[in-house]
Amino acid sequence: MKAHAIVFDRPQVVSVRELDVAELSPGHIEVAVDFSGISTGTERLLWNGSMPAFPGMGYPLVPGYESVGRITAVGDDVSLPLGQAVFVPGASCWPGVHSLFGGSASKLVVHQGRVAPVDPSLGAQSVLLALAATAYHSVAGGGQQAPFAPPELIVGHGVMGRLLARMTVAAGGLPLVVWETNPVRSHGAVGYTVVDPKDDPRRDYQTIYDVSGDASLLNSLIARLRPGGELVLAGFYKDDIQFAFAPAFMREVRLRIAAEWKRPDLLAVNELVRSGRLSLSDLITHQDLPTRAHAAYEQAFGDSSCLKMVLDWRAHA
Repeated sequence: MKAHAIVFDRPQVVSVRELDVAELSPGHIEVAVDFSGISTGTERLLWNGSMPAFPGMGYPLVPGYESVGRITAVGDDVSLPLGQAVFVPGASCWPGVHSLFGGSASKLVVHQGRVAPVDPSLGAQSVLLALAATAYHSVAGGGQQAPFAPPELIVGHGVMGRLLARMTVAAGGLPLVVWETNPVRSHGAVGYTVVDPKDDPRRDYQTIYDVSGDASLLNSLIARLRPGGELVLAGFYKDDIQFAFAPAFMREVRLRIAAEWKRPDLLAVNELVRSGRLSLSDLITHQDLPTRAHAAYEQAFGDSSCLKMVLDWRAHA
């Protein structure tokens, strides 16, 4: 079987190519992809060639871990029905091509245990489940330990910052502030306040969650914590993490890194969406076709009004 897939041949060289797809094996399903999202975090680093050493890294590669589609074929020992809408967090089904993360394609073959059934009425919004799970994991810890203290301040009002803010508000957290320096992205807050950091006088935050991925902010964020406060790095950082020791020492700051989401996080946010406690609306701002992949990636990474770019694969079915 063959499928069309986004391929990064090298940094900033992208095409849609027909590739061989792994055959179905027991426990695996074939998914016809409707939509896939472009990540402005890790996928940006793959695009510009600044991705740190990472398992599976190498060019050419198929990117993407935000896909949604329908089950069109199943192998033996599969419990999911044909036609079921599912979220697919990437796939390793491309012989001879790196899969980091392998989900931006017209068809995927993946083990049923990796996908999550979703409400088909969500359409393209389901691609946001990976970011929602990442935001949820930063507080919940993947179900592997007791939940952490929620944020009082979130740095960055992109999609992940908005999702983390929405979940914090829904959980009845303390009055929440989000920092955003770009006026284009300052709108859309419901139940929390978005301010430019220069207009925020507070220096007594107990918990600051940085989702910006900007390692140069650490000293300024540490200066905004109260003694014993916690700084959570919930973005993905291409630069080494460095900070001045003395200010952190005087505040006895706690530094925590929130890694990638786990399956319990994905299932939890899927239930939050299903029950109406988490909205995914008004976050996808742009859609394009895979045949225009180069322009779509450039807009996703270069246009500040583009919160989330989604590729529509339905014409390739």
